[in-house]
Amino acid sequence: MSISTIPPRPKAKPESDEDSLIERLGSSRRSRFTRHIILCLIGLFMMYPLLWMLSSSLKPNDLIFSDLALWPSAWDFSNYAAGWTALEYDFSVYFVNSLVIVILSIIGNLFSCSLAAYGFARLDFTGRKLFFVLMLGTMMLPGHVLLIPQYILFSNLGWLNTYYPLLVPNFLATNAFFIFLMVQFMRSLPPELDDAARIDGCGPFRIFWSIILPLCKPAFATTAIFTFISVWNEFFGPLIYLTDPELYTVPLALRQFVDSEGQSQWGQMFAMSVLSLAPIIGFFIAGQKYLVKGIATTGLK
Repeated sequence: MSISTIPPRPKAKPESDEDSLIERLGSSRRSRFTRHIILCLIGLFMMYPLLWMLSSSLKPNDLIFSDLALWPSAWDFSNYAAGWTALEYDFSVYFVNSLVIVILSIIGNLFSCSLAAYGFARLDFTGRKLFFVLMLGTMMLPGHVLLIPQYILFSNLGWLNTYYPLLVPNFLATNAFFIFLMVQFMRSLPPELDDAARIDGCGPFRIFWSIILPLCKPAFATTAIFTFISVWNEFFGPLIYLTDPELYTVPLALRQFVDSEGQSQWGQMFAMSVLSLAPIIGFFIAGQKYLVKGIATTGLK
Protein backbone atom coordinates (compact mmCIF):
# COMPACT_ATOMS: atom_id res chain seq x y z
CA MET A 1 0.00 0.00 0.00
CA SER A 2 1.56 3.25 -1.10
CA ILE A 3 1.41 6.23 1.09
CA SER A 4 1.28 9.55 -0.68
CA THR A 5 3.46 12.18 0.86
CA ILE A 6 2.60 15.84 0.81
CA PRO A 7 5.57 17.88 -0.21
CA PRO A 8 6.55 20.46 2.41
CA ARG A 9 5.60 24.06 1.74
CA PRO A 10 8.53 26.15 0.67
CA LYS A 11 9.74 28.48 3.41
CA ALA A 12 9.69 32.17 2.84
CA LYS A 13 13.06 33.58 2.18
CA PRO A 14 14.14 35.39 5.36
CA GLU A 15 15.19 38.94 5.16
CA SER A 16 18.87 39.49 5.27
CA ASP A 17 20.29 41.12 8.37
CA GLU A 18 21.44 44.05 6.26
CA ASP A 19 17.92 44.77 4.93
CA SER A 20 16.45 44.53 8.42
CA LEU A 21 19.08 46.89 9.79
CA ILE A 22 18.47 49.41 7.01
CA GLU A 23 14.73 49.30 7.66
CA ARG A 24 15.20 49.88 11.39
CA LEU A 25 17.61 52.74 10.77
CA GLY A 26 15.18 54.37 8.35
CA SER A 27 12.33 54.07 10.82
CA SER A 28 14.48 55.46 13.62
CA ARG A 29 15.57 58.42 11.48
CA ARG A 30 11.98 59.23 10.49
CA SER A 31 10.94 59.08 14.14
CA ARG A 32 13.78 61.38 15.24
CA PHE A 33 13.07 63.78 12.39
CA THR A 34 9.40 63.96 13.38
CA ARG A 35 10.28 64.59 17.02
CA HIS A 36 12.74 67.32 16.06
CA ILE A 37 10.15 69.06 13.88
CA ILE A 38 7.61 68.98 16.72
CA LEU A 39 10.16 70.27 19.24
CA CYS A 40 11.23 73.07 16.88
CA LEU A 41 7.62 74.16 16.43
CA ILE A 42 7.07 74.13 20.20
CA GLY A 43 10.32 76.07 20.67
CA LEU A 44 9.24 78.73 18.16
CA PHE A 45 5.88 79.00 19.88
CA MET A 46 7.59 79.53 23.26
CA MET A 47 10.05 82.03 21.79
CA TYR A 48 7.35 84.14 20.16
CA PRO A 49 7.02 86.60 23.12
CA LEU A 50 10.79 87.13 23.11
CA LEU A 51 10.86 87.65 19.35
CA TRP A 52 7.90 90.03 19.57
CA MET A 53 9.66 92.06 22.28
CA LEU A 54 12.81 92.24 20.15
CA SER A 55 10.75 93.34 17.15
CA SER A 56 8.84 95.92 19.22
CA SER A 57 12.09 97.45 20.46
CA LEU A 58 12.88 98.35 16.84
CA LYS A 59 9.49 99.91 16.02
CA PRO A 60 8.19 103.46 16.52
CA ASN A 61 6.08 103.77 19.64
CA ASP A 62 2.80 104.23 17.74
CA LEU A 63 3.25 101.03 15.68
CA ILE A 64 4.05 98.59 18.48
CA PHE A 65 0.46 97.52 19.14
CA SER A 66 -1.00 98.38 15.75
CA ASP A 67 1.57 96.41 13.73
CA LEU A 68 1.92 92.95 15.30
CA ALA A 69 4.18 91.51 12.61
CA LEU A 70 7.54 90.25 13.79
CA TRP A 71 9.27 92.03 10.91
CA PRO A 72 8.86 95.78 11.53
CA SER A 73 7.29 97.80 8.72
CA ALA A 74 9.20 100.83 10.01
CA TRP A 75 12.49 100.73 11.90
CA ASP A 76 13.43 102.93 14.85
CA PHE A 77 16.86 102.21 16.31
CA SER A 78 16.73 105.31 18.50
CA ASN A 79 14.78 103.41 21.20
CA TYR A 80 18.03 101.97 22.56
CA ALA A 81 19.88 105.27 22.80
CA ALA A 82 16.84 107.13 24.14
CA GLY A 83 15.96 104.43 26.65
CA TRP A 84 19.51 104.33 28.01
CA THR A 85 19.26 107.97 29.17
CA ALA A 86 15.47 108.34 29.59
CA LEU A 87 15.36 107.87 33.36
CA GLU A 88 16.79 109.90 36.22
CA TYR A 89 20.08 108.01 35.98
CA ASP A 90 21.75 106.30 33.05
CA PHE A 91 20.79 102.67 32.70
CA SER A 92 24.40 101.73 33.40
CA VAL A 93 23.75 102.66 37.06
CA TYR A 94 20.96 100.11 37.31
CA PHE A 95 23.02 97.45 35.56
CA VAL A 96 25.87 97.97 38.02
CA ASN A 97 23.47 97.80 40.98
CA SER A 98 22.00 94.53 39.76
CA LEU A 99 25.43 93.06 39.03
CA VAL A 100 26.67 93.91 42.53
CA ILE A 101 23.66 92.24 44.13
CA VAL A 102 23.87 89.22 41.84
CA ILE A 103 27.61 88.61 42.35
CA LEU A 104 27.40 88.93 46.14
CA SER A 105 24.29 86.72 46.21
CA ILE A 106 26.08 84.01 44.23
CA ILE A 107 29.07 84.15 46.57
CA GLY A 108 26.79 83.99 49.60
CA ASN A 109 24.75 81.05 48.33
CA LEU A 110 27.79 79.05 47.27
CA PHE A 111 29.57 79.62 50.58
CA SER A 112 26.74 79.13 53.04
CA CYS A 113 24.71 76.46 51.21
CA SER A 114 27.79 74.34 50.52
CA LEU A 115 28.74 74.38 54.21
CA ALA A 116 25.22 73.41 55.26
CA ALA A 117 25.04 70.71 52.59
CA TYR A 118 28.39 69.26 53.65
CA GLY A 119 27.12 68.94 57.20
CA PHE A 120 23.97 67.11 56.11
CA ALA A 121 25.68 64.91 53.51
CA ARG A 122 29.03 63.92 55.05
CA LEU A 123 28.94 64.55 58.81
CA ASP A 124 27.22 62.37 61.39
CA PHE A 125 25.63 64.33 64.22
CA THR A 126 22.63 63.96 66.49
CA GLY A 127 19.35 65.04 64.88
CA ARG A 128 20.75 65.25 61.37
CA LYS A 129 17.71 63.63 59.74
CA LEU A 130 15.29 65.74 61.79
CA PHE A 131 17.02 68.99 60.89
CA PHE A 132 17.19 67.93 57.25
CA VAL A 133 13.44 67.29 57.18
CA LEU A 134 12.77 70.63 58.85
CA MET A 135 15.00 72.32 56.30
CA LEU A 136 13.06 70.70 53.45
CA GLY A 137 9.82 71.78 55.11
CA THR A 138 10.80 75.42 54.70
CA MET A 139 10.55 74.93 50.91
CA MET A 140 6.78 74.62 51.31
CA LEU A 141 6.45 78.04 52.96
CA PRO A 142 5.35 80.77 50.53
CA GLY A 143 7.74 83.68 50.52
CA HIS A 144 4.94 86.16 51.20
CA VAL A 145 4.26 84.50 54.56
CA LEU A 146 7.65 85.72 55.77
CA LEU A 147 7.38 89.17 54.21
CA ILE A 148 5.99 91.10 57.18
CA PRO A 149 8.22 89.48 59.88
CA GLN A 150 11.29 90.03 57.72
CA TYR A 151 10.33 93.62 56.98
CA ILE A 152 9.86 94.36 60.69
CA LEU A 153 13.21 92.70 61.48
CA PHE A 154 15.12 94.63 58.83
CA SER A 155 13.36 97.85 59.83
CA ASN A 156 14.43 97.42 63.46
CA LEU A 157 17.98 96.79 62.28
CA GLY A 158 17.91 100.00 60.24
CA TRP A 159 18.54 98.16 56.96
CA LEU A 160 15.73 99.68 54.90
CA ASN A 161 16.85 101.42 51.71
CA THR A 162 20.07 99.37 51.73
CA TYR A 163 21.18 96.19 50.03
CA TYR A 164 21.50 94.28 53.32
CA PRO A 165 18.00 92.73 53.22
CA LEU A 166 18.74 91.44 49.72
CA LEU A 167 22.23 90.10 50.52
CA VAL A 168 22.51 88.97 54.13
CA PRO A 169 19.97 86.08 53.86
CA ASN A 170 22.09 84.57 51.07
CA PHE A 171 25.07 84.34 53.46
CA LEU A 172 22.95 82.51 56.06
CA ALA A 173 21.94 79.48 53.92
CA THR A 174 18.26 80.42 53.76
CA ASN A 175 17.65 78.77 50.37
CA ALA A 176 16.66 75.17 51.09
CA PHE A 177 16.54 74.23 47.41
CA PHE A 178 20.24 74.89 46.86
CA ILE A 179 21.14 73.05 50.07
CA PHE A 180 19.11 70.04 48.93
CA LEU A 181 20.73 70.18 45.48
CA MET A 182 24.24 70.14 46.95
CA VAL A 183 23.37 67.48 49.53
CA GLN A 184 22.21 65.11 46.81
CA PHE A 185 25.33 65.77 44.77
CA MET A 186 27.70 65.29 47.72
CA ARG A 187 26.00 62.03 48.64
CA SER A 188 26.89 60.69 45.19
CA LEU A 189 30.62 61.10 45.94
CA PRO A 190 32.35 57.95 47.25
CA PRO A 191 32.68 58.03 51.08
CA GLU A 192 36.06 56.31 50.72
CA LEU A 193 37.49 59.71 49.77
CA ASP A 194 36.72 60.99 53.27
CA ASP A 195 38.21 57.87 54.88
CA ALA A 196 41.43 58.22 52.89
CA ALA A 197 41.69 61.89 53.84
CA ARG A 198 41.20 61.08 57.55
CA ILE A 199 44.00 58.55 57.36
CA ASP A 200 46.22 61.33 56.02
CA GLY A 201 45.27 63.46 59.03
CA CYS A 202 42.67 65.76 57.46
CA GLY A 203 39.90 67.19 59.61
CA PRO A 204 36.32 67.89 58.48
CA PHE A 205 37.06 71.38 57.18
CA ARG A 206 40.16 70.25 55.29
CA ILE A 207 38.18 67.42 53.69
CA PHE A 208 35.49 69.92 52.70
CA TRP A 209 37.95 72.42 51.27
CA SER A 210 40.43 70.11 49.54
CA ILE A 211 38.29 67.18 48.41
CA ILE A 212 34.56 67.93 48.35
CA LEU A 213 34.63 71.44 46.89
CA PRO A 214 36.76 70.59 43.80
CA LEU A 215 34.39 67.72 42.97
CA CYS A 216 31.23 69.82 43.30
CA LYS A 217 31.80 72.17 40.35
CA PRO A 218 28.67 70.99 38.46
CA ALA A 219 26.47 71.57 41.53
CA PHE A 220 28.09 74.95 42.13
CA ALA A 221 27.55 75.97 38.50
CA THR A 222 23.89 74.97 38.73
CA THR A 223 23.48 76.98 41.92
CA ALA A 224 25.25 79.99 40.41
CA ILE A 225 23.08 79.98 37.27
CA PHE A 226 19.81 79.64 39.18
CA THR A 227 20.89 82.33 41.62
CA PHE A 228 21.88 84.67 38.80
CA ILE A 229 18.55 84.28 37.02
CA SER A 230 16.37 84.59 40.13
CA VAL A 231 18.23 87.54 41.67
CA TRP A 232 18.62 89.42 38.37
CA ASN A 233 14.87 89.15 37.72
CA GLU A 234 13.84 89.80 41.33
CA PHE A 235 11.32 92.64 41.46
CA PHE A 236 9.36 92.29 44.68
CA GLY A 237 12.28 92.35 47.14
CA PRO A 238 13.94 95.52 45.78
CA LEU A 239 10.51 97.15 45.46
CA ILE A 240 9.86 96.60 49.19
CA TYR A 241 13.25 97.53 50.61
CA LEU A 242 14.66 100.16 48.21
CA THR A 243 13.31 103.70 47.97
CA ASP A 244 16.28 105.65 46.57
CA PRO A 245 16.23 105.60 42.73
CA GLU A 246 20.01 105.56 42.71
CA LEU A 247 19.89 102.09 44.35
CA TYR A 248 17.29 100.65 41.97
CA THR A 249 17.95 97.40 40.13
CA VAL A 250 17.11 96.71 36.48
CA PRO A 251 13.54 95.40 37.09
CA LEU A 252 12.67 98.51 39.13
CA ALA A 253 14.20 100.74 36.46
CA LEU A 254 12.07 99.08 33.77
CA ARG A 255 8.98 99.78 35.86
CA GLN A 256 9.81 103.50 35.76
CA PHE A 257 9.01 103.63 32.03
CA VAL A 258 5.32 103.31 32.94
CA ASP A 259 3.87 106.42 34.57
CA SER A 260 0.97 106.63 37.01
CA GLU A 261 -1.54 107.18 34.18
CA GLY A 262 -0.52 104.01 32.36
CA GLN A 263 1.25 105.86 29.56
CA SER A 264 4.59 104.43 28.56
CA GLN A 265 7.45 104.71 26.14
CA TRP A 266 7.00 101.11 25.11
CA GLY A 267 9.75 101.08 22.52
CA GLN A 268 12.32 102.34 25.00
CA MET A 269 11.14 99.91 27.68
CA PHE A 270 11.32 96.95 25.30
CA ALA A 271 14.77 98.05 24.15
CA MET A 272 16.07 98.10 27.71
CA SER A 273 14.32 94.80 28.40
CA VAL A 274 16.22 93.23 25.51
CA LEU A 275 19.51 94.56 26.90
CA SER A 276 18.62 93.28 30.37
CA LEU A 277 18.32 89.74 28.96
CA ALA A 278 21.83 89.78 27.53
CA PRO A 279 23.66 89.03 30.85
CA ILE A 280 21.28 86.15 31.63
CA ILE A 281 21.70 84.56 28.20
CA GLY A 282 25.47 84.99 28.29
CA PHE A 283 25.82 83.56 31.79
CA PHE A 284 23.56 80.62 30.90
CA ILE A 285 25.52 79.79 27.73
CA ALA A 286 28.82 79.97 29.60
CA GLY A 287 27.67 77.53 32.29
CA GLN A 288 25.27 75.36 30.30
CA LYS A 289 27.62 72.35 30.25
CA TYR A 290 27.98 72.35 34.03
CA LEU A 291 24.27 73.01 34.49
CA VAL A 292 23.24 69.91 32.53
CA LYS A 293 25.87 67.81 34.26
CA GLY A 294 24.87 69.05 37.70
CA ILE A 295 21.17 68.32 37.18
CA ALA A 296 21.85 64.95 35.51
CA THR A 297 24.08 63.66 38.32
CA THR A 298 22.13 65.07 41.27
CA GLY A 299 20.49 62.30 43.25
CA LEU A 300 22.47 59.44 41.69
CA LYS A 301 24.31 57.10 44.03
